Amino acid sequence: MRAFVFPGQGAQHPGMAQHLYEQYPLAKKLFERANELLGFSITDIMFNGAEDDLKETKVTQPAIFLHSVIACKLLKEEMTPDMVAGHSLGEFSALVANEGLSFDDGLILVSKRAMAMQKACELHPSTMAVVIGADDEKVAEICNSIDEVVVPANYNCPGQLVISGSFKGIDLAIEALKAAGVKRAMPLKVGGAFHSPLMMPAQEELAEAIRNTTVNTPICPIYQNATALPSTDPETIKKNLIEQLTAPVLWSKSVQNMIKDGATEFVEFGPGTVLQGLIKKIDSETIVQGKN
Repeated sequence: MRAFVFPGQGAQHPGMAQHLYEQYPLAKKLFERANELLGFSITDIMFNGAEDDLKETKVTQPAIFLHSVIACKLLKEEMTPDMVAGHSLGEFSALVANEGLSFDDGLILVSKRAMAMQKACELHPSTMAVVIGADDEKVAEICNSIDEVVVPANYNCPGQLVISGSFKGIDLAIEALKAAGVKRAMPLKVGGAFHSPLMMPAQEELAEAIRNTTVNTPICPIYQNATALPSTDPETIKKNLIEQLTAPVLWSKSVQNMIKDGATEFVEFGPGTVLQGLIKKIDSETIVQGKN
């Protein structure tokens, strides 16, 4: 069985997806539609912008979504998924791939999500840190012991966990983790504490947009970040999309559940190879490839 997977924020790079625009009429048509829906030329920034230009919130998330979804659509006739999943932002790309969301609705939701998250970051300045080589339960225990907002945010693969919280909370957590013998705990250059309670204002803003968007019964299950379980019911999918902003990304468990349910091949669509690397660390025997 084949699983399609889609990356999240951080996979962007200058010149991303320009080759798709130039080689495929369908890609050009979809990119031009995106420019129209967003109200600015995201293609100019993706193809010609500098790295800093791509870090703008209103650009980053739609850009990764577009690259991922369009790459997938170009190969949809050659291969179809038996299941899908996306890391954080990638969950919206996955829902377009399994036809739960239309291209237009997916892009509009991603744009609204990006702006809502930016506002939440400005309201509560915050950050994230990666913890490598530590037991997940030990990291969670240390986070719970700190009298600041700091929580596990991304369970990426065995031995790699990202924590999220206030600047003070992250500093205290890194200090406590190193005191407990954890060798690598480093702050990340991100705009805020994603997948933490500090994203509650964004969750409240995005919830209404998600509830008002049509989610169709998809052609195959999506394994969602908040539960790591397969979903095909539109109302369940909406509920999990809303919870995703403040809940941890259960990526490792999602991949394990997909393998348990029969996935033998994973195909990553979009920029970068991050998910391919994580999947190999979760199960070294699994076949993984990228289409970008």
